[in-house]
Amino acid sequence: MIPRPIQRLIDDFQKLPGIGPKSAQRLAFYTLRMPVTEVEKFAQNLVKAKSDVTMCSICKNIDESNPCSLCTDSTRQEEIIAVVSTPLDLVSMERAGFKGKYHVLHGIIDPLNGIDPEELYIDDLVTRIADLIKSLDAISKPIIPELILALSTSLEGESTALYISRLIRDKFSVDQVKITRLARGLPVGGDVEYADEVTLSKALEGRVSI
Repeated sequence: MIPRPIQRLIDDFQKLPGIGPKSAQRLAFYTLRMPVTEVEKFAQNLVKAKSDVTMCSICKNIDESNPCSLCTDSTRQEEIIAVVSTPLDLVSMERAGFKGKYHVLHGIIDPLNGIDPEELYIDDLVTRIADLIKSLDAISKPIIPELILALSTSLEGESTALYISRLIRDKFSVDQVKITRLARGLPVGGDVEYADEVTLSKALEGRVSI
């Protein structure tokens, strides 16, 4: 019989993605073997990460400031926006050398798991594109904004990309915004998060219009 305090710890670890019962048990018992000072430091870092990080009101990335450091970076190409599903996908895009701006959906459309379009930051994306078009028109900048759908090639990722592309195209003409997808350098069903830098960089370079 596992003591209740340990079982509660196991249950908490099991709430983490990708952690099953056995892994949760190993993590719990490993934590018990750690020095008290290390456990306290670990707990403090968890609380600090939760309290000191906020969501960017513009791109929905997580950062220490709002707007985030990427949105306030004037050296980045503001007219190119990469749509990613998670902040980890954004990190992968950064490693691949992407120099535009981002928009984080915080998920993909997955009705079987109760994730509908309304659960994601898609409406914010539409508003952002409209604002970008207006700002470029105001300064007479002859550039057509580009929206890169940098989503996974899973069924859910493809469905999300199709939904967004149709929504954007219903509201904006091809002369107002260009929509592209990453080239097929990514394996079918592959997640952006796990793509290596070279593969993702090539997929970016060879992106195609949709």
